[in-house]
Amino acid sequence: MALIALAADKGSPGVTTAAVALAAVWPRRVLVAETDPAGGDLVYRSAAAHGGPLNPNTGMLSIAATARRGLVPDQLWDHTQPLSGGLEVLVGLGVAEQAAGLAGLWPTLGRAFSQLADSPNAPADVIADCGRISGDTPAVELFPQAALVLLVSRTEPEAIARVRDRAAALAAKLHGGSRGAASLATPLIGVLLIADPSTSGKLVHQVNEMLMAAQTGARVVGTLAEDHAGAEQLAGRKRGRLDKSMLIRSARKVTVDLYQQYGAAWANPNAGAQGAHGGVHGGVHGTHGGVHGAGR
Repeated sequence: MALIALAADKGSPGVTTAAVALAAVWPRRVLVAETDPAGGDLVYRSAAAHGGPLNPNTGMLSIAATARRGLVPDQLWDHTQPLSGGLEVLVGLGVAEQAAGLAGLWPTLGRAFSQLADSPNAPADVIADCGRISGDTPAVELFPQAALVLLVSRTEPEAIARVRDRAAALAAKLHGGSRGAASLATPLIGVLLIADPSTSGKLVHQVNEMLMAAQTGARVVGTLAEDHAGAEQLAGRKRGRLDKSMLIRSARKVTVDLYQQYGAAWANPNAGAQGAHGGVHGGVHGTHGGVHGAGR
């Protein structure tokens, strides 16, 4: 199992939507962690499993005190809350000013997230919503512990140029320099495009050529459909067959492709092939519930 970190360079490409959509169809037990230092959104837009609001004080805010005394991976579950659809989340900070309480703790959190896979009691993958990143964003300190860093990007020319440059900067920071396209350095750096399904195939080819020419070592791992209605359903703000939405169908394809390529390396020999939340082709958390889908 693994830590998968999702982030964006600039703008509002929908990092939170992507994180929750992937978690909704993830093949094993998964924890969504809102690790954006600027603050999370789930507490404001999602209902808890009991039907009421999520507790803003249980999550990244409460884990800060625990982590200062050392953090055993299983302790993460003491700070999580289930959403109305059943997805387990570590609620983010309320405001950016609270990030000061996590100063120096990001590597500790990264280790706990990555080691949760090996928990003898409740192993799980972690999908971390890191929000927007820059060179001095503390959430980047999670990345060395990740198996995969996914840069989420829309497909306007300026967005693609920024994600190319961000991938190159991350390669230099994490790997000590730019890498060729065939590099298998850890963590892997991938790009997840938010695109119109009718044009995604051509765009993937073009973006991969740009990433290769810049020797970023990154490549496009898949595309999520730009599906406003599906995002509204995922957020619980609109009724409908979420499992039939373009958003979830595309998220399912991304997870299938990821596990075909990397699943063996991420597998935990002590856990079964299927987690508590069903298979890759299985159901969706929160089809009519309060699972967050509003992009940032």
